[in-house]
Order: sequence, then C-alpha cells, then structure tokens
Amino acid sequence: MYALKKLHILFLCMAVFALVSPLFSAYATEGGGGAYPNGAEGFMSGAVPPPGLHFVDYLTTYSADKFMDNNGDEIPMDFKVRASVNVFRLVYTTQKQFFGGYWGIQGLVPVMHMEVTSPAGKDEKTGIGDIDVGTFLSWHSKNFHAALGLDFMLPTGDYDKNDIANLGRNYITIEPAIGLTYISDSGFEVSGKFMYDYNTENKDTDYLSGQEFHVDYTLAFHKNNFALGLGGYYYKQITDDEVNGASVENNKGQVLAAGPQIMYQKDNLIMSLKYQQEMMVKNRPEGDKLWFKFIYSF
Repeated sequence: MYALKKLHILFLCMAVFALVSPLFSAYATEGGGGAYPNGAEGFMSGAVPPPGLHFVDYLTTYSADKFMDNNGDEIPMDFKVRASVNVFRLVYTTQKQFFGGYWGIQGLVPVMHMEVTSPAGKDEKTGIGDIDVGTFLSWHSKNFHAALGLDFMLPTGDYDKNDIANLGRNYITIEPAIGLTYISDSGFEVSGKFMYDYNTENKDTDYLSGQEFHVDYTLAFHKNNFALGLGGYYYKQITDDEVNGASVENNKGQVLAAGPQIMYQKDNLIMSLKYQQEMMVKNRPEGDKLWFKFIYSF
C-alpha cells in the first residue's frame, strides 16, 4: 500500500507540469488543472471596454515549493515550480447589440517560461501555450456592469505525454463566464468573474479532466485616478477525472487566494498591480502569484 501511495504521489507530480494556460492555475486534473489562469481579472471585471479595439497585456509570475494532498497536508518531497508568463490579448467590441448588450470577440496568446524540480526530475521549457478565442455580450449602466462570455481554449501549445513539462493540454476546454461589477457613487466596488469549465478528452492518454468552477473577485475603493482593494480567486473541481472511463477518486483540486491590489487609470490607459497568496489548497501546489496588467484602448 505504501508503494502504491508513492506511485500515486509521483503521478500527481508529473501531472503538474503539463501547463494549459498562461500559468499554473490548478493541478488535480490532468496536466495541472484549469485552462483559465486563476486570478487574472480583478478591478471592474464585469465592465468590458466600450465599442472599439483594446489591447490588454498580462505579465505574471508564479512560485511554489509545496504540494498538498487531498487532506490539505503537505506531501514531503523535493518540489519547486517557477513560471513567468506574458499574455497578449486583443478585445474588439462592436457597435452591434443583441438583447441590449454590445457584442464582441477576443483572442489571447500566452508566452511562458517555466522551471520545474520534482521527484520525476528537472525540466525547463519556453514557448507559446494554448490560445484562447472567445465571444461576449456586455451591458452597462451608471453603477452596474455585466458581461456574458464563451471562451474556447485550443490545444496549440507544445505537448508530449512522455515529457515532464508541457506548454499545452492537448485537449479543448469550453468555458462559459459571467462578469459582474457594482460601483457606488462614492467609489466602492464589488466585482466577480464566475466561470465553469468543460474539458474534452486527451486522446493521447485517454484522460478526461473533471469539470471546474472558479471565480476571480475584488473588493475595492476608487478615488480620483486610483483604486485600492483586496482580490483573489477561488477554485473548486466539481466532477472526478476519468481514465479509460474509470473515475479517479480523491483527486479534486481546491484553492483560495487573496491579496492586495492597486490600479491607476487615466484617459484610455489602465495599469494594475496585485499579489495573491494561496491557501486552503488540496491536490495541487501551494504558492503565490504577482500580476501586472496593462490596458490601452485605441
């Protein structure tokens, strides 16, 4: 039984290093969890930019040296993960309206570098990850903003089932999302982006990753050109993974993250900086993230 447990731990560690998105967002599902980089959105996450072309750049680093088990306890092993990622995003909001909301499209391209140390060995890799394309509708009023989106994460990143580190997942993820923002006349903001992921099967491994719920959240206060607040994310795997049609039990991922964030806005330029510390972690690494986000509207 002890040998079987060690093999299970080794399998978890090897699965961690198949990246799917601009950073390590979860690790219980095959290859490291959700296709979406948890914590990417924060201030005004329900307020999609108005009609026009918008450029968004996300620069982030993730670092972890702990891997937690199903009980939330650290697994004793030599383990380190370091990832640096830049994501280029273009958003085009049209003048066309459906159901009172502006229709738009978007695309995201992640470029990443990661370094991994684990019981399975050491590895380092740089390249383009899985590309995200999507469409959305957005609504706006004086104090309330909302967006409804549908994204497709495509298997464009480098993948080999025999590698410790991979830049792609080798399957498609379909993600409906709802973004909501309320900002009062006095400048108090509450925002959340709620997402649910449906994963297709990895044909090279016959592995079907479970469905995932996750939300990015922000509580903030705006004053003049600045905003200061608390933000982070919550992630919970909802259904079991499957291998050759059989369920993988006691392997669902979970994490809560929180930290400070600040934003500066002037005219058509927005910049934000935030730090996120992970806690309440199960079946994945526990670490922290640092984000810098830049938005320019043409």
